[in-house]
Amino acid sequence: MPRQSISLTEPNAEWVKSQIESKEYTSMSDAVNDLIRQARRQENDQLGKIRSMLIEAEKKSGAARPQPEVPRRHMGFSKTKVYR
Repeated sequence: MPRQSISLTEPNAEWVKSQIESKEYTSMSDAVNDLIRQARRQENDQLGKIRSMLIEAEKKSGAARPQPEVPRRHMGFSKTKVYR
């Protein structure tokens, strides 16, 4: 696992320290990794809800789904140009 150095504000450092002391986390790394996992999970859940809402709205409106844009680099070209 890559080693990183981070700085925390005093209130955040105290909160993490209290979590470690209460045995919620075993280390600062454990706490930070768990909080990042939670944030990523929450972000993915939100994106999933938004996608579902957009799909439902498209179904109700009868609108056709737009085709995703394909950058030229995926077609074997070096410069990025978008084709539809």
